[in-house]
Amino acid sequence: MNAPSTHWKPARSSAPTIFNKEARAKFGAHYPEGPHQLRHALDRHPLLEIDALADLAERLPETSVEYNRGDLPIGVDGKPDANGLSIADTIRHVHEANSWAVLKNVEQVPSYEALLSDLLGELKEEIEAKTGPMLTPQGFIFISSPNAVTPYHFDPEHNILLQVAGSKTMTQFQAGNPKFASDEMHESYHSGGPRELRWEDDFLKSGWEFHLGQGEAVYVPVMAPHFVRNGPDSSISLSITWRSKWSYDESDARCTNALMRRVGLTPRATKRWPATNLKKSLAFRAWRKVFGRWGLQ
Repeated sequence: MNAPSTHWKPARSSAPTIFNKEARAKFGAHYPEGPHQLRHALDRHPLLEIDALADLAERLPETSVEYNRGDLPIGVDGKPDANGLSIADTIRHVHEANSWAVLKNVEQVPSYEALLSDLLGELKEEIEAKTGPMLTPQGFIFISSPNAVTPYHFDPEHNILLQVAGSKTMTQFQAGNPKFASDEMHESYHSGGPRELRWEDDFLKSGWEFHLGQGEAVYVPVMAPHFVRNGPDSSISLSITWRSKWSYDESDARCTNALMRRVGLTPRATKRWPATNLKKSLAFRAWRKVFGRWGLQ
């Protein structure tokens, strides 16, 4: 994974403030490794209403839309089954569709790009003080039926999930702890494998539960395992995500470890922030430049 060559800059906007002074201070104190809950003032935004989201889903490319049944266990093996509906019907009838849907990279549409830019722009100072320039800003919108489950998984981005309508509970686990996601699982994901993780019921006692209602948000550190259970009503949530040089270095260092493991070595795990994974990340970038992504194939 290459970090982009240009740094993201927020657009100027007259939009009202979504994260107040107290929320920004709390975020700055915990970022980038501490999961925590925040208040926000996004509320019912016209771009995040059901009809607007159904229209957005039909405008996005197929690769930017994912949806499936919502009555899933916490742990699944691979991608869950489809629900038999179109994405627009799934969203418009989400209350009774027994489904979970995500619209990915909504910044492909200018109005959603502006919304994402406004939100991240409010946190730019706190983010860049810790992890440097914000890279690769992306937005993801989740539309879920009552009691739907998003199975246990991890993601490579820094992430804030804002609850816009309904409620849900996110249960997070310590990022980088091999008990909750082995080094081999990390390496598999960064080598092109799935993000879904092996679940054990014994994990639950070690999780941190964040109960989110409308106007509440939660920060998820890079690669922190988590699952989500929706509340009794249908739900709309917006994830605003970004990468950092540290997160890209960690990803590429995991790829170096995967290559080492394929030739019989037992590599040391990558290090969490503020430690650096620069040497291994540079090694993988040099390998990729000479041999392509996976030169041993």
